[in-house]
Amino acid sequence: MTSSLRPAPDSQYWIWQGHSIHYVQQGQKGPCLLLVHGFGASTDHWRKNIEVLSRSCRVWAIDLLGFGRSQKPRVGYTAQLWVDQLRQFCQEIVGEPIYVVGNSLGAYVALCLGVDHADQVEGLVLINCAGPFKSAAEAIQSTRQRSVRRRLFQLPGVIPLMSFLAFRYFRRRSQIRKTLLRVYRDPAAVTDRLVEEIYQPAFDPGAFGVFASVFQSPPGRTLDDLLGSLSVPLLLLWGTADPWMDVEKGRKCQRLYPQADLELVEAGHCPHDECPDQVNSVLQQWIVQQEAPPVPREPTVSGPFT
Repeated sequence: MTSSLRPAPDSQYWIWQGHSIHYVQQGQKGPCLLLVHGFGASTDHWRKNIEVLSRSCRVWAIDLLGFGRSQKPRVGYTAQLWVDQLRQFCQEIVGEPIYVVGNSLGAYVALCLGVDHADQVEGLVLINCAGPFKSAAEAIQSTRQRSVRRRLFQLPGVIPLMSFLAFRYFRRRSQIRKTLLRVYRDPAAVTDRLVEEIYQPAFDPGAFGVFASVFQSPPGRTLDDLLGSLSVPLLLLWGTADPWMDVEKGRKCQRLYPQADLELVEAGHCPHDECPDQVNSVLQQWIVQQEAPPVPREPTVSGPFT
């Protein structure tokens, strides 16, 4: 059983590892484009983008296992799990190389996919990407945090209890709205519909298990390592008013991958939802640039005066 949100007219389901995965598809021509939501969101978070992008691309948006209308089984939720899901989705449903656009957690998963399976990825667009950097300061902080957590979590039942209480707290409509207002620059973009799209899937069977698993999962690969191994075209699209993934993080990602394009948007953590017209235009133009054939270089003629 999944959330009671009314499915979009083009909702479809795909069985992956015995689990029902929800996705939508729109567009009949052009490059293939896959949209991947962030933590707690779903395909609904791309509702302002899909129709416009489908005019020039074949667009898929997918609910990661554990989110939206996809099933929420008791499994260990890690970036690697979702990378495997996206890889097989691209192979079985799309059937050809694809541009991947991700927001927050979805951007991190997309980056891992681009590194591990570059043959399936034409290009990446990371929107306010989640994930840690590797630095001495963070290593010290991480060591301290692990020490505190180790002492705390040695107490029987602490992890399940803390996870349950946090889950009950954060899934309330009032708390969802409060969180969104902190991470959206424009409060008018935080609508009742947006709150409901995040609220309802949190009451699906298994939703608490997803939250608890992610809460306890170990940190993934660092952005330094991932960007150092990347070989596909990259667009970094960053909301400058994001308090979670500030704009300096986007600039640092570009320094780690200098061939990346960086586009700044006056928005918060989810610019694709807050400023869809601008983001849709940037995405379309960037994909057109990637699809354009390379301009042949003029031959160099050697002579006595060269």
